[in-house]
Amino acid sequence: MGLGYTIDTPLKVAQYGIDSVISIVDDVLVEKFRKYHCEANNKAYEEITIKDDDYRADRIRSYLNLINELTEQKFDALKKTIAYTIDTNSDKIIKYFDMLPDGSGLYNDLLKFCEKLPTSEEIYEWLNRNLEAGSIDVNIMTKLDKDNYNKNEKLPTRYNDAHAALRGFAESELNSGLVLSAGMNPRLYSYMAEFDDFYPDADGNIRKRIILKVSDYRSALIQGKFLAKKGLWVSEFRIESGLNCGGHAFASDGYLMGPVMEEFKNRREELTLLLKGMVDDALVSQNKPVPKELSFKVTAQGGVGTAEEHNMLLEYYDMDSVGWGTPFMLVPEVTRVDKKTLEQMVNAREDDLYLSPISPVGVPFNSLRGASMINKKQALIDKGRPGSSCPRKFVQLNKEFTDKAICTASRQYQHLKIEELDKQNLTKAEYKKEFDAITVKECICTGLGASALMSKNLDIKTEGEYVTVCPGPNLAYFDKISSLKEMVDHIYGKVNIMSRTDRPNMFIKELWLYINYLEDKIKSIKGKPTEKDGKYFNKFLSNLGDGIGYYKDLFGSLSVFKSQREKLANALTDAKQYIEKLEDKIRKKIDVAA
Repeated sequence: MGLGYTIDTPLKVAQYGIDSVISIVDDVLVEKFRKYHCEANNKAYEEITIKDDDYRADRIRSYLNLINELTEQKFDALKKTIAYTIDTNSDKIIKYFDMLPDGSGLYNDLLKFCEKLPTSEEIYEWLNRNLEAGSIDVNIMTKLDKDNYNKNEKLPTRYNDAHAALRGFAESELNSGLVLSAGMNPRLYSYMAEFDDFYPDADGNIRKRIILKVSDYRSALIQGKFLAKKGLWVSEFRIESGLNCGGHAFASDGYLMGPVMEEFKNRREELTLLLKGMVDDALVSQNKPVPKELSFKVTAQGGVGTAEEHNMLLEYYDMDSVGWGTPFMLVPEVTRVDKKTLEQMVNAREDDLYLSPISPVGVPFNSLRGASMINKKQALIDKGRPGSSCPRKFVQLNKEFTDKAICTASRQYQHLKIEELDKQNLTKAEYKKEFDAITVKECICTGLGASALMSKNLDIKTEGEYVTVCPGPNLAYFDKISSLKEMVDHIYGKVNIMSRTDRPNMFIKELWLYINYLEDKIKSIKGKPTEKDGKYFNKFLSNLGDGIGYYKDLFGSLSVFKSQREKLANALTDAKQYIEKLEDKIRKKIDVAA
């Protein structure tokens, strides 16, 4: 979702029992919203400045504590409203229970309890026992862990960006989850072992739960074992599509969601026993309590768009829950999006959503054509001063020209890179291609936070009115601004808010995203393919072929998607034929090179 779009989402949804995730990459954005919410709620605010020794961790901890406090107040107020006005059938009561899935039974349980004519205080106590607020989870992108300096002196590792963010969360009052994305960072993972809240107590309770985003079972196994050896239990493996998602796209080698979820389903008990044994051994060696039982959730997200798909993941794959992200970008009650960007997303179609090279992280990035940061970037190029002034510095990862890492989207890096380019004897066409590859990078640090600030008319002197937005491909099929209730009703199949009838099944959409991704990879090979290229393409094609075979069997045997069965079968046939053509292209490239 980016840095700012869910910056205070828990305040909008946690009271209704909905989990959400706050990115804690940008401590400047966090501090601005802490000031805003303190003032809006008549709470004292004292700025945490960069002069403070541990300002990044302090800002994040203070903001999370504030959001936790305000969320608890809102949740408590809702329970009191229900308890003291249940006989009046108030709008708040109706809204809360109306957003529950059909068959939840909670509302009927409450009505049955009320047949005993309890006092309002007794109803309130019943609600305390039976209602649960949504979790205020946080996200750290593990790659964003740059070294920091005091003047020219390198600070200890604990002051690295991701380390400081983790410390801010670990020392906060939250009882929630830490979502770790972008792969394993051994140094950061080891740092978690320094905080007691990440360890289970004797009953298996963990105050700070570890949630790993993974693209396949192997990734879950490797990361889970690394943490287990330190006595740290992974509470959730969050399977995310490599391409049918928002933000950075960590594409797999052609592993598709269906087969990946099938492997988790079949090997869940095996993984539990393996990790539990390793955690037990580590806890014993550290003289820590060893709980009798530990369990983890397996969840999925990425491209889900209908109640039928949502329920299928829960029922067939035994997912504990299913995440929805991109569609909520069109729900102003939930996310912070400025009006212009919101309008652009409402009107976006397939061709407007593309996988771009704009991120200085060096990973493909889901982008929206026409987003305003693109205009700023081009204006700077036209002035002969390409690149950002790099005000945030979160993606300073490149040491190609300097001892201290700098950002590839920065003016400093692009100036040095273009100077190097100027010394090469390139044709006009070759020069333009290389120049465009340098200047395409943009300042996602400010771009992903600006929209949230603009939505509340907060200070944007540093950021400017320039937005980067990163919705997933699924946005193309949602074309209206919706309320929270409308979106929840859509998820549970009570209503359908999609006007388009041509949306492909989520599995077919992901399959074609991978086919197109592979085709682009093939086209990018100029000259002689290496042996490594050949192995990569063969593995990718093999995985796609296995995926198609898997889906053919799945769609033919399940009662879900029954109305789409012929359409799905035809789509798989088309995909298989297209892959065969790609195989021919690869063979011809290799033959020519030989």
